[in-house]
Order: sequence, then C-alpha cells, then structure tokens
Amino acid sequence: MKIVAYFIAGLLGFLGLVFLAGSQGVALRLIVGGVLLLAAGALIYLTRVQPRPTQVTTVQKIDLSGDVNLEEMRCRSCNAPLSKDDITVEAGAIMVSCSHCGATYQVEEAPKW
Repeated sequence: MKIVAYFIAGLLGFLGLVFLAGSQGVALRLIVGGVLLLAAGALIYLTRVQPRPTQVTTVQKIDLSGDVNLEEMRCRSCNAPLSKDDITVEAGAIMVSCSHCGATYQVEEAPKW
C-alpha cells in the first residue's frame, strides 16, 4: 500500500513541477502547481506517519449459577486455599491450577435441586 501511495505522490509532484515550469506567468497554473506539490507532500507525510496502536482490554466475567465464595475455595487434591490467580477461563470452561500441588482441573458445579 505504501508503494502505491509513494507512486501517486511522485506523480503529483511531477505534475506540480510541470505546471510550475510551464506556467509562463499564468497565475492559475502557478496555483495548480503549488496545490499539486502540497498534495504530494501531504501524501508522503501521511504515508510515513504510523498510527498509534490501540490497546484492547478484554474483561472476562464468570457467572456461576451456585453460591461460590472464592475465599472458601480449596484445591481438590491437596486442600490448599486457592487465590484468584489460580482460576482461569480456557475455551469457556473455568479451570483451576493449584499453585501448591500443580493439579489442574475444571470446576464442576453441582446442580441446585
């Protein structure tokens, strides 16, 4: 895309120089030549300026149907308390990775009936 923009800017610049060189004192040709040179310069400037990357923040909210208190959650394998960093969402499933014993499992809720 940049190559096309540089080619167009070169063409505009060349035409601007042609209009300026062949103006023969005609004010309209001087104005058109100046405008073409300004357009070529603006196109080169806009092509060289890089847009600032936007920062995207993704927030995942977990809605559990049962009453779950994170402060009371414990590992199934070693019964160590779990922190919020131990729980992640992978492919739509709530996964627990115990930082104490290294066990990894999916949180399964018991139905409330």
